[in-house]
Amino acid sequence: MGRKPQDIDKIVMELVNSDDAAAKKALAAKIRALAYKKGIYLSSIQGLYEARGKGEFSGFTVPAVNLRSMTYDLARAMFKVAIRNNSGAFIFEIAKSEMGYTAQPPVEYSAVILAAAIKEGYKGPVFVQGDHFQVNAKKFKEDAEKELGSLKALIAEAVEAGFYNIDIDSSTLVDLAKPEVRKQQFNNYDVCARLTQYIRQVQPRGIEVSVGGEIGEVGAKNSTPEDLRAFMQGFRERLRKGRKGISKISIQTGTSHGGVVLPDGSIAQVKLDFDTLKTLSRLAREEFGLAGAVQHGASTLPAEAFHNFPAAETAEVHLATEFQNMILDSRHFPAELKAKIYEWLKVNAASERKEGETEEQFFYKSRKKALGPFKKEIMALPKEIKDAISSEIEAKFEFLFKQLNNVDNRELVNKYITLKRVISRKRTEREAVVHDGEGAD
Repeated sequence: MGRKPQDIDKIVMELVNSDDAAAKKALAAKIRALAYKKGIYLSSIQGLYEARGKGEFSGFTVPAVNLRSMTYDLARAMFKVAIRNNSGAFIFEIAKSEMGYTAQPPVEYSAVILAAAIKEGYKGPVFVQGDHFQVNAKKFKEDAEKELGSLKALIAEAVEAGFYNIDIDSSTLVDLAKPEVRKQQFNNYDVCARLTQYIRQVQPRGIEVSVGGEIGEVGAKNSTPEDLRAFMQGFRERLRKGRKGISKISIQTGTSHGGVVLPDGSIAQVKLDFDTLKTLSRLAREEFGLAGAVQHGASTLPAEAFHNFPAAETAEVHLATEFQNMILDSRHFPAELKAKIYEWLKVNAASERKEGETEEQFFYKSRKKALGPFKKEIMALPKEIKDAISSEIEAKFEFLFKQLNNVDNRELVNKYITLKRVISRKRTEREAVVHDGEGAD
């Protein structure tokens, strides 16, 4: 008789509900071993992005999706959409800040994504990304090495968990008070180069982690060709000779994380500068061999905007807040649980309430902070409720994949991505990582 098949749903439930770090790690290892047996590999998207930088293909934008809640269910929904559309170019990501307030450390997040792939019968590379591994400007000014040390600890933890794609966000260090663009970008490109080199030190043998840089803080002034050139020239000079650099560059074009919430709780229409996006994406490819520009803060844009991303040859677009909103505002989400979350926010997020804010604005902006404390309750919702919500978001994924022209590219992805099994080795103890909820998301 053969072995009894593993109940992947049960393993995921144990993993998510466990508060013991060692138990989480053991369950994650079990999931990864099952994934390998089924031909599912955590991978770097580096090879695909290098090919795009060389002009070997074009025409679609890679969605990078932040799953803050119902991660297992929504990842399953995304794999379903990918299978239906023969797509292989999509990324699951989580920001440094989100790890804190959603209570999803790297080891849990990557394992849950793999479990979803197992459940849906997906095979091939799975891309998991650390989004906005962001430098805190205030802490950097107080003690630069201490701040970078905490980021290095997070990088090491994430890479060990299979995050073979990492976006460094040192754009917080850009100093617009300086008169010359090169000086404005100095701390940005210097820190990005230093952290890229560290990633190269800790990445597994045979894996080239895809690293992203950022030249304009989201929500600040729009990026320019001068910003991009100054950053890239400085970055290349600071990067140790022979080291692989970044594969893409995030820019600012008029969006903000989470959107701009109006007094009634609705989201203001944002005019995104697609001309800037197109210009900088082309410049990034032609002058520096990158895959192109990356757009953050896009999930709350109007539906009619998304077809513009592949038209502008945007390499990657980051989508987060809208999926959180679709969960919490779904007619299927229990009203009593939502009320409980909002009561919790009144007490525990009171300090975040700004003068003059309406209650709708306060709840919209702060409710993400409740996702960690209520993670287990949301996970424990009846299957029929989670299935109904997932079905709504699956339809949204379907729409986005088609608008981004992210279809029928699985063979292309397989051409450029080599599947590599990573053998985990016992590592020496590193600095403890605090998932504190800081930074952009």
